[in-house]
Amino acid sequence: MMIAGIGCRKGVAPEDILSAIETALEAHGLAVTALSALATASIKSGEQAILAAGHRFDLPVLVVDDASLAAAASRTLTRSEASIEATGSPSVSEAAALAAAGEGSTLIGPRIVVGPATCAIAISGARI
Repeated sequence: MMIAGIGCRKGVAPEDILSAIETALEAHGLAVTALSALATASIKSGEQAILAAGHRFDLPVLVVDDASLAAAASRTLTRSEASIEATGSPSVSEAAALAAAGEGSTLIGPRIVVGPATCAIAISGARI
């Protein structure tokens, strides 16, 4: 399972979220078809731009609860003081991706920042 975690400033446009996802996928040589879902923190669950991105890519948007986000925070690769202040997590996109991808998941790289949005991609630790 591959999850794109999304973080953003309040009130971003759908194009900002789409651009962050597309840039992250391109940076890792992936197609959108590789993604299983998008994920974000509960504080971002009302962001219409994230929901619109899920609809545009025909992917579910998973909302990660605060406890799961906090549990994944120690495995993030980057640290944003703004993110810590707003959510308690050093990177919403990275922690959301890790939490949604499950135990043993790993980031395939640090988050990608595109304007007011971030995207990080995690892959589950499950072996098939």
